[in-house]
Amino acid sequence: MTQILQRTVLFADLRGSTSLYETLGNAEATTVVTQSVALVGRIVGNAGGVVVKTLGDGLMAVFESPVAAVMAADEMHDSMDRITPLSTSTRAADTRAPVLRLQVGIAQGEVIEMSGDCFGDAVNVAARLLDHAGDNEILATVSVVSGQPDGVRARFRSLDRVQLRGRVEPVHVFLLEGRRFSDTAATAYGELQSSPVEPEGIRLICLDQNRVFAGPSLPVVLGRSPQVTYCIDDSRVSRSHARIDWHGGAFQLTDLSFNGTYVRFSGGSEIVSLRRGTCTLHGSGTLGLGASLSDPTAPHVRFEVMRFSDTMPQAPEDLSFR
Repeated sequence: MTQILQRTVLFADLRGSTSLYETLGNAEATTVVTQSVALVGRIVGNAGGVVVKTLGDGLMAVFESPVAAVMAADEMHDSMDRITPLSTSTRAADTRAPVLRLQVGIAQGEVIEMSGDCFGDAVNVAARLLDHAGDNEILATVSVVSGQPDGVRARFRSLDRVQLRGRVEPVHVFLLEGRRFSDTAATAYGELQSSPVEPEGIRLICLDQNRVFAGPSLPVVLGRSPQVTYCIDDSRVSRSHARIDWHGGAFQLTDLSFNGTYVRFSGGSEIVSLRRGTCTLHGSGTLGLGASLSDPTAPHVRFEVMRFSDTMPQAPEDLSFR
């Protein structure tokens, strides 16, 4: 029987299983991954949701309310934090395997339920949000956030409108910050509320692309997909490779890729390696996407943080990067 229903759709994806198989071996890694997915599934059921299907290292679930979906996502992260798989093989007893990381995407809307599966725009949006989620991040749409009680809604930070793969219209995306039952600073919420501190600008230069981003342009997603904000056509670059957003009065770079993102600031020789991590961008420098900047063939993007209050953006020919 086919039904059209209003539902909150949740996609959860475990990352890091490849390293587990390498470190623990097939049998142990399979046990850890299977038990982790089963744990996430139990949390869905305990929160009143229904697991529609499992997807390798993750699952798709639906909830009748966005409140239940966010509560489940919170519990998933809390539970995953307590899972640190230990090797039981001949290696040293205290050898710790790589920790699994969980990404969650949540969207609200009309879905078509048919033969035990669900289809519709909310399903597609929730799935595509995983492309833009960093390690242990929960991303949600504005309709999910607006359905939360005040205390939970205050934990969401707007990433503004993001272009999702396969979708014409951008989607207003929010990032859930902080943990439940902890003191968290209230963040600006609303369809288009601005940050209390006006964003500065950031210039990105790669080959013939020379663009400045600020305000409504943020966040910027860099990647190989033609649908991201800043496209770099190189096989080493993931479809959605990294995200730059404005938070706490600074530009933050988050790696979303499988091959890593590398940062070298001007005037320094140290290369910062990000593997699903985040760092603050300041001054100017170079980003390596998918390969270390020590490799001269690495696809790279030069950046410059600009202070609009102090000076007008410089013409491209005036920029100098050491």
